[in-house]
Amino acid sequence: MLAYILDLVARLGHWSYLIIFLAAALESAAFLGLLIPGESIMLASGFFAHQGLLELDAVIVVGIIGAILGDNIGYQLGSHLGREWLLRHGTRFGLKPKRLDKAEAFFARHGAKAVFFGRFVGFARALVPFLAGASRMRYRQFIVYNAIGAVLWTLACVLLGYFLGASWRVAEQWISRTGLVIGVLLAAAAVGMWIRGRRTRSRST
Repeated sequence: MLAYILDLVARLGHWSYLIIFLAAALESAAFLGLLIPGESIMLASGFFAHQGLLELDAVIVVGIIGAILGDNIGYQLGSHLGREWLLRHGTRFGLKPKRLDKAEAFFARHGAKAVFFGRFVGFARALVPFLAGASRMRYRQFIVYNAIGAVLWTLACVLLGYFLGASWRVAEQWISRTGLVIGVLLAAAAVGMWIRGRRTRSRST
């Protein structure tokens, strides 16, 4: 599935931005992240920008908007459907009770900050927005943590893919194996590289 999507991104020109947007949105729209390889697509989109196939700024913008929208879809679904619906129907989408228990424990341990931290953890990214809505977390609080996490996650993934070039698969393995701590560190490093690159380009012009 991932190879097919990446082939489309490489061939569809400006329509590729729609695929990137949908990947970022659907990954965090409730449990769909268990099926959609959004993180890998965002990393690869940075590589495609490095190759000149896509515009880096446009990839970042559509990724951020998609990630924020996807989290909000998950929140609204959780608010309207509730945890019991997820327990009854989640198995159809590969959601096992053990994975749900892990997500709930993560949410309970970190509270509101789980919306931010969960953005950097695969299973949590797919489920925490839904759980936030189901637990009636205040929407204003949710949207703040959601927006900050979405911005840093998108910058981390896209810029890592951009700066690592063809080695973006290495970053994919790092993120999936080491989880939250490395994800946050990589986000901070990506922002630093982005700022440094912009300053370097502005000085050279």
